[in-house]
Amino acid sequence: MKLFRIFFYWGSLCLLLACRPATSQAPHQPNVLFILADDLGYYDLSCMGSRYYETPNIDKIAQSGMTFTHGYAACQVCSPSRAAIMTGKVPARLGITDWIGAKTGTEWRSHKRYNMLLPAANKDHLPHEETTLAEAMKARGYTTFFAGKWHLGSEGSYPEDHGFDINRGGWEKGSPIGGYYAPWTNPRLESRYDGESLSMRLAEETANFIRTHQDQPFFAFLSFYAVHGPIQTTQQKWKKYRDKAEQMGIAEKGFAMERFLPIRQVQDNPVYAGLVETMDDAVGLVLSTLEELGLDEHTIVIFTSDNGGVASGDSYSTANLPLRGGKGYQWEGGIREPYFIQVPWLHHQQARSDVPVSGMDFYPTILELTHTTLMPQQHLDGQSLLPLLTGKNLPERSLFWHYPHYGNQGGEPSSMVRKGDWKFIHYWEDGRDELYQLSSDTGEQHNVLDQHPQKAAELRELLNHWLEDTGALLPEKDPEYDETLAKERYERIVNEWWPRLEEQRLEYLSKNFDPGNNWWDSGLAAGEGR
Repeated sequence: MKLFRIFFYWGSLCLLLACRPATSQAPHQPNVLFILADDLGYYDLSCMGSRYYETPNIDKIAQSGMTFTHGYAACQVCSPSRAAIMTGKVPARLGITDWIGAKTGTEWRSHKRYNMLLPAANKDHLPHEETTLAEAMKARGYTTFFAGKWHLGSEGSYPEDHGFDINRGGWEKGSPIGGYYAPWTNPRLESRYDGESLSMRLAEETANFIRTHQDQPFFAFLSFYAVHGPIQTTQQKWKKYRDKAEQMGIAEKGFAMERFLPIRQVQDNPVYAGLVETMDDAVGLVLSTLEELGLDEHTIVIFTSDNGGVASGDSYSTANLPLRGGKGYQWEGGIREPYFIQVPWLHHQQARSDVPVSGMDFYPTILELTHTTLMPQQHLDGQSLLPLLTGKNLPERSLFWHYPHYGNQGGEPSSMVRKGDWKFIHYWEDGRDELYQLSSDTGEQHNVLDQHPQKAAELRELLNHWLEDTGALLPEKDPEYDETLAKERYERIVNEWWPRLEEQRLEYLSKNFDPGNNWWDSGLAAGEGR
């Protein structure tokens, strides 16, 4: 009898699969749910290879959609990447090349970083003359909703000023003021009770919006503050991941020295792991709402991050290895992201694509998937990924980045181009260049500039033309630069900060760790975060 049941089960399953169409009918106006994480690294999800973090809900998006293994943010820090998603244009063209609020020009000296250059000017808001993705969707008849981190301008340049009908929590700040547990400070999102989770609240607001607007097409943009510092979690999740780190084996050392700052080498921060899991719980709430309402088969779901994981500076939260660097850095760890697009009616879509894609591509891709007329003069630097989603090819193109600033995390003023397997980096301090062949050197450990001078010259010329075309602003030499002060600062970092970080790491992993018995205000930062 047991054998009969097994054969009956498999026979029924095969019949169902045989009867399922390869591609179901696409809805005329499908819903769109865009989920943007803040500072989440390429390897910060279990589906991307993390053995430490647990993200079953986000994993489902990747497993039922397409994973773009070479998906890139438009910049190594937040505001420029977010502006690129909203406009389909590269940050250099928009004039937003650093996080909004960062000091530039001579004001940079107030940080006492003693750098060679004065960072280039940076706009303080998303230009109103740009037609944002939200405005394009609204014109198509969609109800538009925003929840979470905005960081694209102060009052007068909030989400509701750029095409969103509803704004829950979006204002000028780039981090959760007051933390992830209420009471917090946010003029667009009052907390309801002490200890309320900000990530879950944003998910609840999104779920409530979906319920209220389930009978009309909607564009919902859920933009988590997580996993930006200050990193916080609950005692229960901290204990879960502290115990897990112990079971996996706690490394004696957790950091190594990069060019200017220590950088985390292991994923074993239980506070950060709990913050990641809470964000995943929040994603699960929204996805379950779509399923409960029967909207999951009619809703495009997109998930990505705005820049690499914070391995240096800020909260020193995660490790991005084998990618080099992290948030703020010019290497792959700073710009390569989880990048998933789930289109339910494309059942035959491939599980993954290795074609390099970027944050500007979301704009035309969403327009095409929702049968909205493309706006090539607006999403000038983006390309629709629909061919890749349907098993076709795209012609090879080059991707560019421009960051004429110093990252809080150790990144340097630089510009980059990726073409095929090759990545070229130009540094503005001293004019030096780096060339990497990513197919054989994902970790960017071997600068092959001398072995391939012609390729380097080709890419440098390509980069120069692009910088000119976009009107990219450049940093300037600081006439007050003091090499002696710069060296003294570096010595303090090596001899004082680095040992302190190692001590803090072990403190987080101690069974007796106590952030003050106040888990909804457990901001834990080190070094020189902003």
